Amino acid sequence: MTTTTLPAPAEAPAPVPPRRRVRGLLTRHWYAWAMIAPVVLVLAVLVLYPLAHGVYLSLTDATEMNSGRTIGVNEIPATYEFIGLENYFSVLSGADGAFYPRLLWTVQWTVICVALHFTIGLALALLLNRALRMRTLYRMLLILPWAVPPFVAAFGWRLILNDEGGLLNAVLNVVGIPGVDWLGQPLAAKVSVIMVNVWLGVPFMMVALLGGLQTVPKELYEAAEVDGASPWQRFRAVTLPGLRPVSGTVILLGTIWTFNQFPVIALLTGGGPGGATNILVTEAYERAFQGIRDYAGAATYGAIIASMLVVFAFSYRRWLQRQASEVLG
Repeated sequence: MTTTTLPAPAEAPAPVPPRRRVRGLLTRHWYAWAMIAPVVLVLAVLVLYPLAHGVYLSLTDATEMNSGRTIGVNEIPATYEFIGLENYFSVLSGADGAFYPRLLWTVQWTVICVALHFTIGLALALLLNRALRMRTLYRMLLILPWAVPPFVAAFGWRLILNDEGGLLNAVLNVVGIPGVDWLGQPLAAKVSVIMVNVWLGVPFMMVALLGGLQTVPKELYEAAEVDGASPWQRFRAVTLPGLRPVSGTVILLGTIWTFNQFPVIALLTGGGPGGATNILVTEAYERAFQGIRDYAGAATYGAIIASMLVVFAFSYRRWLQRQASEVLG
């Protein structure tokens, strides 16, 4: 009778200590760590430290009057104190008085601008995706507003929208329509800043969506046409699903950029008239740099703005992933 000897079970390898594991990663990938070290350092200095310091200031009562400063040869120490979440309670409870009106207008401003960015950008992308004569020239002209710095565009539009001698009012007078004080009336000022921001933001949407359109296989359009689908049905069944990855990203970026669009409002209307066009970020700027500077209040606004955008980005990405899983599943 033959007996079979089973091999002894292999012993599990001894776990590698965490310190040795980290040292091995650093030794094996030292070149990659060396390449990203400057980027990490710059981000830490320019982003992480100001963010942490801003959050700390939001937990104090720091103003221009109690902050440390130097006057001549005299150095005045800081006397502000840590007050915890009192600033947040003041803002979120409405006692601040300005937060919720500014938040409402900021949401309206963001939704209207992003909707117009996407709609007009998609329409232009669909147009430029066709075989047109001088298509390259059209693309260059439509991208031009994106190449103009926002402060240059804002000053240019101030001349166009000026109530006395402005180009827009001159055109309206020619056709028999009385001129409008575009930057001096609350409703007209809101229309003006939306118009300028749409003019600046459409080229980005157009270029991104045009790139997305060119990745949609033409065979899908040909198959839909053979099946008798109308142009609107082809748009709904082929174009929009094909643009979903691109459109989800550009809408997210457009929302974040528009929510924090400081130059257009600050340079075009200065938040006026009477604060009618102030969004949250320009309100925070005014608190920090105008009048008796309220550094703690401005930092509180900044922390709340950042928190809202993080929550929105996370929720929006989760919603996109859920939509994609429903389509695939």
